[in-house]
Amino acid sequence: MKKILFIVAMGIATISNAQIADSLQRKVVLQGSQNFRDLGGYKTQDGKQVKWGQVYRSADISKLTDSDLQKLQDLHVSLVCDLRGPAEIKASPDRLPAGAMYLNLPAGSESLPTTVNYAKMNSDSLILAMYANTSFLKAKYKPMFDQLLNLEVGKSMLFHCTAGKDRTGIGAALVLSSLGVDRNTIIADYQATNYYWKATQEKMILMMVKSGMSEAKAKGMLGAPALYMETFLATIDKQYGSMDNFLSQELGLDQKSLQKLRNRYLN
Repeated sequence: MKKILFIVAMGIATISNAQIADSLQRKVVLQGSQNFRDLGGYKTQDGKQVKWGQVYRSADISKLTDSDLQKLQDLHVSLVCDLRGPAEIKASPDRLPAGAMYLNLPAGSESLPTTVNYAKMNSDSLILAMYANTSFLKAKYKPMFDQLLNLEVGKSMLFHCTAGKDRTGIGAALVLSSLGVDRNTIIADYQATNYYWKATQEKMILMMVKSGMSEAKAKGMLGAPALYMETFLATIDKQYGSMDNFLSQELGLDQKSLQKLRNRYLN
């Protein structure tokens, strides 16, 4: 089977034709944002399916066009959870569809620089450390799940960061885990950023290299290798015993709440 390869600092991420076909049905084509996709359609371990058109993930939405905003209205996006920190937001404030509620969840992102300053950072060690750090997860993601539990039927939610890769990737992993999606699927969803964000990824790598960062470090920062998500999931298991324990202890998702979430977002 033909595969597209993405070379990253931690190895080679592959995405098959089948994965590309799966990704294309999730993609929301926008003029002003990339890596914007639907979390619907994934199968759960008990044979159900995540509903389409309920939860979206994306990269930066500061450059959405008016037609993009209309498309988000047509998708019934009524809540936008911005996972970025103050410097990122100041440099690139969100453009929101009419009537949408905005919720900023900056925990763990308070000191992150804007994209233009990434070249000063130690990419591999910083990103891996973030995936192994659970100290900010409750403050960052519990309010998002509180909103998910109470989101009006017929409305949808979008959560995003700058690249739609790390903070958004962790958010997606938690959402899919809470709905009962298996880990291989969660990791594949994470790695799909290498497909969705490829054009911007390549431009930013060139920019970072020109700013003084090595090409290997730039690829490590901007790629989405399985190792990063595997590190996150392994850290959860090590510190909490299981993902279910984490969801209960840190996000307040007891069995009753999990069932409510699944009744709302699964077919």
